Amino acid sequence: MKGKILIVDDEAEFRTLLKANLVDADYAVTEADSAASLQKCLFQDAPDVVLLDLNLPDANGLDLLPQLKKTWPDSEVIVLTGEATFEAAVQATKRGAFHFINKPFVLQSLLVTLSRAIENKQQKEENNSLRRAISTMSGGSTPVFQSASVQAVVRTIERVAPADVTILITGESGSGKEVIADLIHSLSPRAKNRIIKVNCASLPRDLIESELFGSKKGSYSGSVADRQGLFRQAEGGTLFLDEISEMPIDTQSKLLRVLQDQEVRPVGDTVSYKTNCRIIAATNRKPEDAIKDSKLREDLFYRISAISVHLPPLRERRDDIMPLANSFLRRFASQANRTLRGFTSPAIERLVTFEWPGNVRQLQNEVQRAVLLSEGPDIEVTDLSISDVKYIPTEGHDTAFTLLEGVERNAIVQMLKETGGNKLETAKRLGIGRQTLYNKIKGYGIET
Repeated sequence: MKGKILIVDDEAEFRTLLKANLVDADYAVTEADSAASLQKCLFQDAPDVVLLDLNLPDANGLDLLPQLKKTWPDSEVIVLTGEATFEAAVQATKRGAFHFINKPFVLQSLLVTLSRAIENKQQKEENNSLRRAISTMSGGSTPVFQSASVQAVVRTIERVAPADVTILITGESGSGKEVIADLIHSLSPRAKNRIIKVNCASLPRDLIESELFGSKKGSYSGSVADRQGLFRQAEGGTLFLDEISEMPIDTQSKLLRVLQDQEVRPVGDTVSYKTNCRIIAATNRKPEDAIKDSKLREDLFYRISAISVHLPPLRERRDDIMPLANSFLRRFASQANRTLRGFTSPAIERLVTFEWPGNVRQLQNEVQRAVLLSEGPDIEVTDLSISDVKYIPTEGHDTAFTLLEGVERNAIVQMLKETGGNKLETAKRLGIGRQTLYNKIKGYGIET
């Protein structure tokens, strides 16, 4: 199917003939014979193109254009009319019409215009997706890439995203690996299809294979129907495997076989199916450490890391901290319907010097909390929950940690105290995953 077309015209014979020709040209077509029936269509999925007659029995098509563009901003509108005037064409263009065609028209001319309109819509969707991805990474509508390290990451992504290769993203929890995956997908030829995301650490060990590869009815206890796996759901698009080093080793070996053969066999099935999706993987562990600790198969690592992208932690790109914080401030102040001027100098110093173990996610949570709790026109240092923590070696650990690790350990200990030892709340406030917190508590020898 080349696209979805909505014909809005009161002439039944014209609609019938035009629909037949468009269906023959491989378009899906729906119809509306009035402004009233068009209103009902506005609650349905957006068409790619609306063919709109100006002279409807209950409205002027020009008056409907603004509502159409507001409801379906990416859909293109081609105006059709048998009473064309220069003024009407100008007004239609000003109100968002893609093109203006006089009746009667040559079918081939309309088909060419339709093709161009759909290409334009797809381009807008790709651009919007890219802007959303960049906005998420930057904390607002204006891209924030102050640091040279993040600018280098974006330049790398721009080069490798169009190539259909597997990509491994490394970086600490909360640093923005999922956003990078969105950005890669948005810049790839697969952007018109879905990106399916799965956190391998959150899947139950006994269900991860059926979740990824699918399963046949009765293949395991509780399996009451065939299950379509994520590989098949992501057909033609992208499959993002987050925290891949938390995937069981035996499942990793099966994943490796799928990637090598480009075939997936559902659990309990005897038939394999061809798969066509791009793999983007991510891990918050250093790959060499994960391989050494038997958390990641070395052969799988080489298979998924045709291209590797490392996202630096926030403490290594301090030039981004205040631009990000200010963007988050504007966003959350607007959501809370508050007017805030910014951060005081002591608050800025606290933000810039903090080590941010939870990275951008923690910074976002911190600013949101400060916006909600602050009482004055500026965010004061007392509005921040992060303390001016200094590394103090702990007995038994004074030589075990670097200064940076010590700061991170102290931040976790402090947050555990503030939450009364509630690990879920601690992880949430730090902006890191629960499993990541457990790993750090164990690694730092923190008693809970």
